Amino acid sequence: MAFLLFMFYIVVGTTTATPTENNCPEDLTCGNQVIKFPFQIKNHNPNPSFCGYPGFDLFCSSNKETMIELPHKVKLKVKNIDYTNQTIELSDPQGCLYIQFHNLNLSSSHFKQVSDTRYFYDKVDSYHFFNCSLLIRDDDMDSYLVPCLSTSTSQTYAIPAYEPIKFFPLTFCTKMYNVSVMGPSYSGTIPKKNFLRLKWSEPNCKHCESEGKRCDWKNTTSNSTNKEVYCFAKNNNKGSSTTLVNTGSILGSLFFVLLTGAIYHIYDSYIQKKEKQAIIEKFLEDYRALKPTRYSYEEIKRITNNFGDKLGQGAYGTVYRGSISKEIIVAVKILNVSQGNGQDFLNEVGTMGRIHHVNIVRLVGFCADGFKRALIYEFLPNGSLQKFINSPENKKNFLGWKKLHEIALGIAKGVEYLHQGCDQRIVHFDIKPQNVLLDHNFIPKISDFGLAKLCSRDQSIVSMTAARGTLGYIAPEVFSRNFGNVSYKSDVYSYGMMLLETIGGKKITEDLEENSSHVYYPEWIYNLIDDQEEMRIQVDDEGDEKIARKMAIVGLWCIQWHAMHRPTMQMVVQMLEGDVDKTPIPPNPFASQSRQPRRNGGAKITRQLTQELDVIQELD
Repeated sequence: MAFLLFMFYIVVGTTTATPTENNCPEDLTCGNQVIKFPFQIKNHNPNPSFCGYPGFDLFCSSNKETMIELPHKVKLKVKNIDYTNQTIELSDPQGCLYIQFHNLNLSSSHFKQVSDTRYFYDKVDSYHFFNCSLLIRDDDMDSYLVPCLSTSTSQTYAIPAYEPIKFFPLTFCTKMYNVSVMGPSYSGTIPKKNFLRLKWSEPNCKHCESEGKRCDWKNTTSNSTNKEVYCFAKNNNKGSSTTLVNTGSILGSLFFVLLTGAIYHIYDSYIQKKEKQAIIEKFLEDYRALKPTRYSYEEIKRITNNFGDKLGQGAYGTVYRGSISKEIIVAVKILNVSQGNGQDFLNEVGTMGRIHHVNIVRLVGFCADGFKRALIYEFLPNGSLQKFINSPENKKNFLGWKKLHEIALGIAKGVEYLHQGCDQRIVHFDIKPQNVLLDHNFIPKISDFGLAKLCSRDQSIVSMTAARGTLGYIAPEVFSRNFGNVSYKSDVYSYGMMLLETIGGKKITEDLEENSSHVYYPEWIYNLIDDQEEMRIQVDDEGDEKIARKMAIVGLWCIQWHAMHRPTMQMVVQMLEGDVDKTPIPPNPFASQSRQPRRNGGAKITRQLTQELDVIQELD
């Protein structure tokens, strides 16, 4: 039966290629691609002047691949032709479409570039292509790399035209050319895909396709000057064709009944494998486009193997280990259903979806399926910073002072990026060791943006109706407006508390719960620094002592009671990268009266940090 059906399709396929009255083939094929008007296969039609539309010539290669040549001499492979929507999908035969964009000029053709329908905010952007003779060791530049144009001795980068070139390390680079590419408006980098979709509006054969008719020239004589298109009924006049169609319908119906029973038995094995592959392909495409992928709850269950590997549980949800594929491991956070109106979820997706920085954890996907909510992050195997802080009880996990300083500097750069590096200022409001995760190289990444707020970059203050954050890390002004307005400096205070906890191993939250008659831990640190005593923290050499002292001084600057006395995160980065001997001791934030430090410089730097902060309204 299957053989008869196969023979039926062979016969029908042969009949449909019979020439029509105008001596032009109704349909031709090249490999699996059906070729029909307005396209024609060059050198295959007896009357090329009126068998196809000018400018729609295709070529059929020796290995049965359909090719098209666009101006100027750009040869691309045809992946699919959609005659109903009048679109054609193309790719480069060598797998590097961007090498062709330099010569591509569609202005003299019937085609124009259109967006990928999966994105709703696509636009055409211009990119500068640079060839660099030396490898640029900058993690931020990796997103601009064009791998298919790069070699072992040179790298090619595509920089968006709206990005200031002076901010990129292009000293040993040569500009190649400019190209215009259509991609997602929020991407910021050139879409790394070997895919181009074009659309034609003339001739318009959409109505013919929707009516199931054949589109062709209305006048088919070679001397005709009126070249209008017309919808012809498909050629069903030949008796043999009708008989074959009827026979095929009977055999096809019988085959369909048998196929329906077989589908039920192969569904679990074959279809589920296809669905899993679709998840991987969707993830990889969105990952290259730097945007989080949306998954259904059923896909989340497949990714987590039905929530089989639980990593931890917190107040807002439970975290599971999952895998998109064998190589792509992720952490899936299933949010509690009862958490308010879902504002934390919207904050996390809306905020992290626009952030791409080496020191901020990457949100690779999310789920919003009915009342089910989930967030999917890159998996960071070393867990949170809380496990590695300096403590007598934690010697086996202590990373050393140099590595601890690198981690502190990385966190500072991440917070600085939130405050200054995005289109809108992002205030995190929950900086603490538990919300700093470490990758396999112990590079820190800030996570958990459920409490984050957005505000304009040119203003400083966020209006709030309730305190937010973790006790012990919350800035005084968040509790009481007597200390001033809430601003991005609230993150600076939390960072300072986290820094002091990291170097001394004393949990700030435990410090608050103990008897209030004992010396407050940050105040104890300040007294050691101000009296020029040793840090009383275990160090191996004098260099470690300087690192610990510098981190302590920076932490004390950050926890000044009034926001205007705290440094910006940019200044924090500079202090951490600078010499400890050149960093002045801050004023004492714990004295009932303002006691100046014993060494000079505190008052001067305080005046430098003081500034007026204008109140602004919180942005949605």
